Amino acid sequence: MLGDARKHALRMPVGMRAASPNHNLEPGAELLMPGLKSGRVWLNSSAAMPTKDPRIDAYIAKSADFAKPILTHLRQLIHKACPDVAETIKWSVPFFDYKGTLCALPAFKQHCGLVLWKHALIFDKKSAAKQRTLLRRVTAMSDLPGDKILIGYLKKAVALNEAGVKEPVPAKPKAKKDLAMPDYFLTALKKNKKASIHFEKFSPSCQREYVEWLTEAKREETRVKRLTTALEWIARGKSRNWKYE
Repeated sequence: MLGDARKHALRMPVGMRAASPNHNLEPGAELLMPGLKSGRVWLNSSAAMPTKDPRIDAYIAKSADFAKPILTHLRQLIHKACPDVAETIKWSVPFFDYKGTLCALPAFKQHCGLVLWKHALIFDKKSAAKQRTLLRRVTAMSDLPGDKILIGYLKKAVALNEAGVKEPVPAKPKAKKDLAMPDYFLTALKKNKKASIHFEKFSPSCQREYVEWLTEAKREETRVKRLTTALEWIARGKSRNWKYE
């Protein structure tokens, strides 16, 4: 008799309520599935598959070969940490939302990464900048932290969104003081017409970089050396950090 009840249950479509309060139960069926009589039992209710956006499939397929397994793995971990996450594309990049933006998976020619939207609240202040950089510049699977660590980060992100916690508003940068040109620098520029012309054409920020570099010198020897170098670079129309541009 119980065997007949089991066969009857298995014939029902996946996800359909096993019985309603008015359903005629076969004898012994309620013993097989407690709660069947009340209509509160669902068969295979945990079998819902994660919803995936085909645009993200295409994004990963078009990514560099090194990035494909990384993005695929991170995507799986995101769904594992948050089964109800919604996939989408924003600014041409895969995004994952759950009660707000959760994270993103951008890929570039040389690296890819996991961008946690509220990283400042997930990591402690001392390691936030470092962890953010590590997660955003991944070039191989070996660059990633362990799965448990990553899922922990993602679950923190989920908890923050569930609690409605907002990102802290960044403090407004302090207004910079007017640029004070040291006399020795002004005198040197007057004697070097080419450098003077280029310096006048520089943006205020570019001018400030040179002035700060000169005034930060603690020893006279260092200041003289920097002044000589500065005049040479300025005369060639180069900014203070031209080597890194």
